[in-house]
Amino acid sequence: MSKGIVTRLRLSSLRLRLVVVFALVALTAAVAASGIAYWLNREAVLTRTQDGALNDFRQEMQNRAATLPLRPTQDDLRRTAELMATGSANYQVLLLGERDAGKPIVGASDPDDFTLADVPRSLREAVDTERPVTEANPYPYHLFWQRTERNGTPYLVGGTRVDGGGPAGYMFKSLAAEKADLNSLAWSLGIATALAVAGSVLLAQVAATTVLRPVHRLGEAAKQLGEGKLDTRLRVTGADELADLTRTFNSAAESLQKKVADMSAREESSRRFVADMSHELRTPLTALTAVTEVLEDEQDSLDPMIAPAVALVVSETRRLNNLVENLMEVTRFDAGTARLVLDEVDIADQITACIDARAWLDAVDLDAERGIVAPLDPRRLDVILANLIGNALKHGGSPVRASVRTEDDELVIAVRDHGPGIPEDVLPHVFDRFYKASASRPRSDGSGLGLSIAMENALIHGGSITAANSVGEDGAVDGAVFVLRLPLDASGITREVQTRSSQGEVEEA
Repeated sequence: MSKGIVTRLRLSSLRLRLVVVFALVALTAAVAASGIAYWLNREAVLTRTQDGALNDFRQEMQNRAATLPLRPTQDDLRRTAELMATGSANYQVLLLGERDAGKPIVGASDPDDFTLADVPRSLREAVDTERPVTEANPYPYHLFWQRTERNGTPYLVGGTRVDGGGPAGYMFKSLAAEKADLNSLAWSLGIATALAVAGSVLLAQVAATTVLRPVHRLGEAAKQLGEGKLDTRLRVTGADELADLTRTFNSAAESLQKKVADMSAREESSRRFVADMSHELRTPLTALTAVTEVLEDEQDSLDPMIAPAVALVVSETRRLNNLVENLMEVTRFDAGTARLVLDEVDIADQITACIDARAWLDAVDLDAERGIVAPLDPRRLDVILANLIGNALKHGGSPVRASVRTEDDELVIAVRDHGPGIPEDVLPHVFDRFYKASASRPRSDGSGLGLSIAMENALIHGGSITAANSVGEDGAVDGAVFVLRLPLDASGITREVQTRSSQGEVEEA
């Protein structure tokens, strides 16, 4: 059996179960039919042989043994037994009489083949028992028989007694020929059973193929549908249940395609709205930013009653500006237009520049070996670092520590704080958009997009970010740890992104 057939007939397959069921049903039916046929033929053969031999023996006892004198000699018994055994029934005869009262004598047709010891005791007792003569039982003695076996050969032993004090006679017939015939019949029925099972297996294969081919096509279509090929449809043939199932699948696929198209259209509309809104907000925000910068420069000379309001306007304008920038960045990620611009980056210098640009030098401990260089997008790496370190400074506790190391072909940057840590119910959502932590981590004035954008920038590099809690020596939570992993060579990722982008542009065109 080839590997392909073994694979198709795996233990969990419906094909194998159908074959097994067909085979079991055929085997049961064939064995039952063969058993009944064997039993009927066995009884017929044995009954025919048995009745023929016993009837002939009864007739011989009436014709020959009944003519013997009341006190026969042993020679009389022997000659009569030999005459009785010469018939067509082919059995041996043993006659048992009495020379005098209480002095039995035996005459056998073949003393070497059949003796009194071959007659079962129970049969002799039944033959010697005299029964009362009544209307229902006109004879005191009856013919009895029994099947026995000697040296592996079956025999029929029968016996009766002549009424009126005559001798008792026993016949001994071999059933070896009948046994051979029955063995041949058993072999024939066994071969017929095997052929029936083999035929049922072939029939099951044909039936399974007929039934499972549409199911297999339906499975392949469902797989293609799951892979995003929403235009997958199946050709409907016939009017059975499988055809109804195929129609249902086509209807479900069509409905799913329509719903996905509607959702995609709504998502694209929403994305375009956010992008347009963000773009439209940039012009007034630019003007507001310029005005707030002037107000911030003049803040010291303003009326003390107005200064807090000016400070609030300045901070909220900056926050709004950051929110718009973040929304535009998110829109680019959703639209698939984000691009990597790779450059050889010294990781230690990049982190130092990020911290220095935001005046975090005194709040962050940097553990980075000089000379670790990787082809990365400096701007996106800066966004990732600013979000991770800024998040640690806002929500965690000092000191914040940033460490850099390499593992195999990966760059690993860990940012750890010493704050209260991240609640277990918050950990799965820290990178969700617009997600804010619970009261155990104070609500910030951020947009809720920072960590999400950091994750998107890591993913476009072919990397990832994980969040976890750090446990101290006493077993208590001692701050949160964000681990950034980036490939040391992102050039392959860049080519793949560019290829996907080109294909998308062709499809849109």
